[in-house]
Amino acid sequence: MPRVCPFTGKKTTAGGRYTRRGKAKYLGGVGRKVTSHTKRKFRPNIQRVRAVIDGKVRKVNVSTTAIRNGLIVKPPRREYTPEAQA
Repeated sequence: MPRVCPFTGKKTTAGGRYTRRGKAKYLGGVGRKVTSHTKRKFRPNIQRVRAVIDGKVRKVNVSTTAIRNGLIVKPPRREYTPEAQA
């Protein structure tokens, strides 16, 4: 299952990570040097939540941005009270 939000279109993107060594010049060193560059992934914060879609309650994978911005409608809470035992 892909890590893609159907509402915002957020998905995994590629990036890089730099490893440095040395002491910064402003701290009295000779400067920071890059020793390696490796690939990494930036993954979106995808959550599985219950949402009302086309009038039915379904579980969908959405990003937290979609939840915060109100792009999904959560189902109403049940009004359930247990019956008193006789």
